[in-house]
Amino acid sequence: MHYQGTIYRPPSEAGSILLQVTTGCSHNKCSFCGMYKGQRFTIKPEDQILADIDFAAAHYPQARRLFLCDGDALILPQERLLTILERIETRLPLITRVGIYANAKSLRSKSIMELQELHRHGLGIVYMGLESGDDPTLAAMHKGATVAEMIETGTKARRAGLQLSVTVLLGIAGPERSSLHAAATGRVLSALDPEYVGALSLMLEPGTNLYSEYQAGRFAMPEPLAILQELRTMIANTELSQGLFHANHASNYLPIRAKLPVEKAETLALLDQAIAGKMALKPEHLRAL
Repeated sequence: MHYQGTIYRPPSEAGSILLQVTTGCSHNKCSFCGMYKGQRFTIKPEDQILADIDFAAAHYPQARRLFLCDGDALILPQERLLTILERIETRLPLITRVGIYANAKSLRSKSIMELQELHRHGLGIVYMGLESGDDPTLAAMHKGATVAEMIETGTKARRAGLQLSVTVLLGIAGPERSSLHAAATGRVLSALDPEYVGALSLMLEPGTNLYSEYQAGRFAMPEPLAILQELRTMIANTELSQGLFHANHASNYLPIRAKLPVEKAETLALLDQAIAGKMALKPEHLRAL
């Protein structure tokens, strides 16, 4: 496989074939993110991508899932994506789901009919980084989209038949807007009604703009208990018809995995115990991105 740079994928794609179709991120301006800093966004040559699919077919013929890397691969032109998906269908017929990162810009660039066409050819799930449902927080983090745009494009993906996995970021609003960010994010998750929610806790990365803001005293990190309170407020304000709310990433202080709405009450009770100091939290040195 022809990999360039560091390859990132969602935790749920741990067992998937990782097919790199772009390098870097087409936006690459988020203040908190250091994943693709210093890496130019490029679309990889088609012959190289098709050769990698053939390699995967020869070495992993029994694979059931495949993920298209890197950040925001959905930005690829429609015909290029269709060529890739059709080759996967032909050479890896046991693949049941192809996943992809997307943002509001790339989802906006595709019509619902184009998304439906991609779905018919195997695209099954879109991973979208919401981060916050609070517009001032999104603007401060240079996310490149408003809450309304996030809801519009995420809803379009769901209407096209795609599963939606949404990532939110605890602590991103700092102490001042913590409760506003948490409640607003819960409301946006309710509007999107995704199949999956993944909550991560902010970890400052050297080299990012947010780290520089922190060093300069212009951004403060919330304390661990404040992060847990943020998570509690977020879940309390989230109404999903049938979804999984994950907060068991390595960055989190307390692992949570809840089916909503059926496990909402017991999850809130668990968080209340932790906030009251009745449960041990993950030590800072064991947290990781």
